[in-house]
Parts: sequence; C-alpha cells; structure tokens
Amino acid sequence: MASTKSSNNYINQIEHFIPKYEFENPKVSKASIGWHLDHSLKVINNVIGSLQNSDPAEYQNNFSFLGKVFFTLGFFPRGKAKAPTHVLPAEHVTKADLLSQLEKAKTNIETIKNLNQNGYFKHPMFGHVNTKRVNRFLMLHTNHHLKIIRDILK
Repeated sequence: MASTKSSNNYINQIEHFIPKYEFENPKVSKASIGWHLDHSLKVINNVIGSLQNSDPAEYQNNFSFLGKVFFTLGFFPRGKAKAPTHVLPAEHVTKADLLSQLEKAKTNIETIKNLNQNGYFKHPMFGHVNTKRVNRFLMLHTNHHLKIIRDILK
C-alpha cells in the first residue's frame, strides 16, 4: 500500500497551486485550476469519508478489469470519465473553500492507516475500492488533475 507520506506529497502539491486557483487555459481544460483543485479535494475527502462510514462486512472484491488496467498503467486518460455530482465543484470556487477543504484532507489522509482494510467506497467504474487500494486511487486521481493544472500553466 502506498504510504501516507506519498499522499501528503500530493496534498502539498495541491496546496502549492491554490494561489493560482483563478488561472484558466481553455485550450487545455474548460475548467479553471481552482475547479481541478476543488474537485481533487472533494474526491479525497468524500472517498475517505466513505471508507470511514462503510461496513467492512459488506465489502465485495469486485474491483473491475478497467480499474486493474489503470492502476497498473499508473494513470487515468483525459476526458473519458464524468465525475459524480457530489464531487463537482460549485460554479465559483473560492480560495477560502479550497483552504478549508485542504485542512480537512490533511486530517483525513492521516486516518487511512487506522481504517479496516475492507473499508471501501463504491467507484462508478471500478467497483469497490477498499482501504488497501485507496492510497493508489487517490494518488492516481490527484496526479491526473495535477498534470492538467501544470498544462494549464504552460
């Protein structure tokens, strides 16, 4: 399992880009840097919340073939998936909201190591992603959006 230290690296990168949250580059993404940061933080916080609230006895090892492919390749392709509404940012992302979500994410990341290995969240394409796989998922997902952010800034 990927370490909390690796997860903290992604959190630090998110924090680094917050001052540039208003930047946009429509040639790269319809969304602003703030949108990508907000979405990434919402995913981190919602996923960890789902792990914390899940019943490990209900976990099913139904991780999809597609999930295994992306986890093995180490990236998600751009423009292929649509985020569920509960992790979509508001129309106007604020710096204050980003900072608030960032602090929550820092705390949440620290809780992963204490969760039951069969705590899980339901991913719309990958099936149940358990605690054992969650750090890898969060790193791949966050890195996907950090790459887009770096391209927006080019």
